[in-house]
Amino acid sequence: MFGETGLEISQITLGTWGIGGAGWDSYSDEDRLDAIRAAVESGITLIDTAPAYNAGEAERYIGRALQEIGARDDIFLVTKCGNRFIDGKYVRSGRPENIFAECEDSLRNLRTDHIDVMLVHWPDPAVPFAETFGALEELKKEGKIRHIGVSNFTKEQLEEVGKTSEIEVLQLQYSMLHRDNEELLKWAHAQGMGTMAYGALTGGLLTGRYRTVEIYEPADSRNRFYGKYFQEPYFSGAMKLLEAMQPIADRHGAALAEVALNWARQKDFVSTCVVGAQKRVRVEGNVKCLQWELSAEEMAELNRALETIF
Repeated sequence: MFGETGLEISQITLGTWGIGGAGWDSYSDEDRLDAIRAAVESGITLIDTAPAYNAGEAERYIGRALQEIGARDDIFLVTKCGNRFIDGKYVRSGRPENIFAECEDSLRNLRTDHIDVMLVHWPDPAVPFAETFGALEELKKEGKIRHIGVSNFTKEQLEEVGKTSEIEVLQLQYSMLHRDNEELLKWAHAQGMGTMAYGALTGGLLTGRYRTVEIYEPADSRNRFYGKYFQEPYFSGAMKLLEAMQPIADRHGAALAEVALNWARQKDFVSTCVVGAQKRVRVEGNVKCLQWELSAEEMAELNRALETIF
């Protein structure tokens, strides 16, 4: 279950930042559409997106793919507001008029009459939370959105929002390499919120595809958002972690990505892991983690490696 929303979701969510295109590798339209089709065919029931993912491009791919295969009723859609991608830059605004406009844009892009979960993408300290979330409450009353949540908020900010609005879903970065948000996810879970762990593969680093430090373009997400992990000293630590993960992967005949995803998804305070992919083969590879689980001994083995390395 997804907190107290009543939604029954898959433990793997398709993340679509990469499908949007900006800041990631370039793939064809067909590859991106096929990745979305593969998610539906593989049993994924939650797709996460945002208008900030290349100025609505990710939303438009999702809307087109779901309409072409007639799968809108089989999928819960999570999109966001309060953050736009304008002229290559991310611009935050929690002003009510922007929230209303972004919702209309997202409904049109996604080719749907409602959004299952709307998250405020990043907090905007320049606008009182009561105004931002008041707009979302209005959209909920109108039936345009079903559930309200946040992404990248601190506990203090969540408590402030909670004075006037109910937060049903929390999305935070969480992976073997980024454990800073663990206590907050536990707290949110205890409050009855659905929890989404994004970046569970740390921009692909935990798949084992990257074995040497490389230089990426300034706007590349492996340089900008996940940058510290792709550079020293974190990169060498990640390589040591992959070495510790490999025997477990071999034991299960699994890929390294499956080990990383199971480490996150098996936590009882994680409702679902948001995993980005732009190609069918990667989507199908990621969901293989659902076919097996780490044992308690293997989980402890990985946690010991994390403490030793980091």
